[in-house]
Amino acid sequence: MKGNENNGQNLPKGGRLAFGIFMVIVYVAVGMLFIFDVFNIDNVAISATVGGILCAYGVWRGYRLYRGWN
Repeated sequence: MKGNENNGQNLPKGGRLAFGIFMVIVYVAVGMLFIFDVFNIDNVAISATVGGILCAYGVWRGYRLYRGWN
């Protein structure tokens, strides 16, 4: 059933844009929560690493959204 595969293209462009912006905010916000150790993880290095990765991915996703690569 190849005809039913549309890779999320049935969502209107404005909806995809709003969802993309929302996800960028979520990734960066959760990354900042990890960096500032809000979750009280014992190993600060792991918390900072996970937070940095989430923030970097949020920025990358925002760049892709800005360039229209999604």
